[in-house]
Amino acid sequence: MTVSEQKKGGDSMTATLDTAAQPEDARSQAGRTRWWTLLLRDRVATAAAVVLLLVVLATTLGQLLIGDLDTKQNLRATNTPPGFGHGWEFVLGSDALGRSVLARLMVAGGTSLSVAVPAVLISLIVGGAWGMWAGYHRGWRENVSMRVADIILSFPSLLLAVVVLYIFSPSAANIVAVLAIARIPVYLRTARAESAELRGRLFVDAARTFGTRSGAVIVRHIAPVVAPTLLTVATVDFCFVMLAESSLSFLGIGIQPPDVSWGLMVAQGRQYLQTAWWTAVFPGLAIVITTVSATLLASWFRLATDPAQRWRLALPRGRRGRRSAPVLPEVTQ
Repeated sequence: MTVSEQKKGGDSMTATLDTAAQPEDARSQAGRTRWWTLLLRDRVATAAAVVLLLVVLATTLGQLLIGDLDTKQNLRATNTPPGFGHGWEFVLGSDALGRSVLARLMVAGGTSLSVAVPAVLISLIVGGAWGMWAGYHRGWRENVSMRVADIILSFPSLLLAVVVLYIFSPSAANIVAVLAIARIPVYLRTARAESAELRGRLFVDAARTFGTRSGAVIVRHIAPVVAPTLLTVATVDFCFVMLAESSLSFLGIGIQPPDVSWGLMVAQGRQYLQTAWWTAVFPGLAIVITTVSATLLASWFRLATDPAQRWRLALPRGRRGRRSAPVLPEVTQ
């Protein structure tokens, strides 16, 4: 082998080693970087977080600014098209009764969030705690828990909600209860699978060896490991619950007037699609934008909470899906 060939081979080997070392550098860099810095590096996730923040602020603080504009009728300005010619309150137009679509969107968003958030939190807490308890103890506890989950999952959640709300009076509390019960098996099965796997880990065995009670082991050692996965599932499940509430309201067995939600606004505006399309299109866009933003943020959160995948967030977005494998140079004699 000539000197030039050796030098070329050495340069190729150095480049290969640098390429192979990049994931290690990214892992160490991601481990030292705070989560909001990683979020700002991902423009898509940042945009999704900003959209969700604006939705929350508009639906909570916005109601303090609009007053009674969501219920105030102006029969002289019915089905006003979107624009700035009639004041800021009619920037998104008005409905058939002359009510501001913008104001009703803010109030309806607060109603939709007041149903989706409690339903997700209840199912997350109950299903997560139940699943970790069943997965840790195994035996008959696990078998009974899984059979209960199978029974609930055997009924489609939306169909179950339709039947229950048809029998009982459709209200926000009943919607939260039926959607929370229908989604408990999702968290139960996820938490059970992870806690059953963690039960055989060395740090859990060490805790049991020192006489730690089962409840303390679940709270101190298993719950912190399972929590990121459950939170990721909850973020995605938030989209499903919001769509389910919108579907129920659209069918007329969800939120009832004088209350309003995004799904109810779509249902009330569908008969004006040819003359006043904005009364149904803007609530539909609000549903789509909110659910898509939550889905994108859930995808980022899954990587940010996974120690084995978090290093990918430190890489440029175009290279996150690639796997750098070292390729040994060919050495010729």
